[in-house]
Amino acid sequence: MPIYYPDILQQRTAARTFTYGDKDVMLYALGIGLGADPMNETELPFVYEKGLKVVPTAATVLAANNNRAAEGRPAPEPPPGYRQSQMNFVMMVHGEQKVELHKPLPTSGTFTAEGRTIGAWDKGEGKGAVVMNETVWTDEKGEKAATLTMSMFYRGDGGFGGPTEGQPEPHPVPTRQPDLTVDIPTRPDQALIYRLNGDRNPLHADPEFASRAGFPQPILHGLCTYGITCRAVLQAITGYDPDQILSHQVRFSAPVFPGDVISVDLWKDGKEISFEAKVRERNVTVIRNGLTVLR
Repeated sequence: MPIYYPDILQQRTAARTFTYGDKDVMLYALGIGLGADPMNETELPFVYEKGLKVVPTAATVLAANNNRAAEGRPAPEPPPGYRQSQMNFVMMVHGEQKVELHKPLPTSGTFTAEGRTIGAWDKGEGKGAVVMNETVWTDEKGEKAATLTMSMFYRGDGGFGGPTEGQPEPHPVPTRQPDLTVDIPTRPDQALIYRLNGDRNPLHADPEFASRAGFPQPILHGLCTYGITCRAVLQAITGYDPDQILSHQVRFSAPVFPGDVISVDLWKDGKEISFEAKVRERNVTVIRNGLTVLR
């Protein structure tokens, strides 16, 4: 079934109430490599309940990885004549990700998440489509806590007749030399740890499956690389204070293999931290157009 436009802009997900706890917070931190040195007292608070801190990008997994989730309200009824779009998920690639925190994440809590489609752009027949979705968390007081925005590139769904222009422009990184560079090694078993946060796609664990997909080995989750870039900002800019981070966004450009060293180049301009991430050994840029906004 193709993408129907503008019907796709009426897509909503049912409100879902979920609860997470300190174990979920610590598992996420371990998944992006924090705590690899248990004697590193600057990283220990992210993986130990004494003075526990929450990595801001943990918002990408905390709604999914717990067994205490409860169903909330049903999705609103679509308007008369609405046609449900169904994209080809086999041809799907994660394009961009942003987390905006309206208040710092607590170490545990109960929230309600509601999602909707906020944009769709047609690259043309045979050239794919970009669909942007937004998920908003509200806390038990009904106050907005977080907004998660992601774009997906559907390689097999172009030519649906939607707009060809108007897609948000990616953040331009400065052209000057980086102000700082942080090298973060990943572990050979990084994907096996990170997948316990909820994404158990065999592409990240099964060598045979990865080979069929055209990779020499299982690849790291894109959202793990995303979290590692946030870790670089925490380390180099905020002194490991997650409450300073208001938002963190990236554009994915190439896969990372577990065991790669990720080099994050950072540019600081007031409260805006621009960044890109590379695997220099393979001469590939894996994250482009990165932007962290500080409070």
